[in-house]
Amino acid sequence: MTRLKKARAVIASDVVGWREVVSLPELGVFDMRAKIDTGARTSALHAEDQEIFERDGVKWVRFKVPASRHHADFKVEVPVHDERDIKNTSGVPERRIVIRTLLHLGDRHWHVDVSLANRANMGFDMILGRTAIRRHKVLVDAGRSFLAGKPAVATKH
Repeated sequence: MTRLKKARAVIASDVVGWREVVSLPELGVFDMRAKIDTGARTSALHAEDQEIFERDGVKWVRFKVPASRHHADFKVEVPVHDERDIKNTSGVPERRIVIRTLLHLGDRHWHVDVSLANRANMGFDMILGRTAIRRHKVLVDAGRSFLAGKPAVATKH
């Protein structure tokens, strides 16, 4: 195989579409559609009924992601990783809770920081921002979708 063909083969395996199916197994979220949004710095997950509480001296958050036509309703309790001012889609900063969780995208997985936001009027319950994909050599083909395939993690049905 020539050097050019090797380079193309490596690059092709790391290309994802502008929308993909992801899993967040630590949260009990399997096969959720996400928008890969290189214009957004931070990833975001639609979260309703957010409630902060303390468990063993650690700050936790409890929230719900309501069912959509693509996934079932789920409730989550997870430690708070951070709280940050993050610009919303209108460019206005708002204080958000940030959690850290495992992401499965195709046959790859890594931990990502995800802000909890009200995305009720958005097309996707999750966006994967550029910070989440930057160090993982993922290229986004803005004209294609679902290139990574189903997440390589046991799916819950």
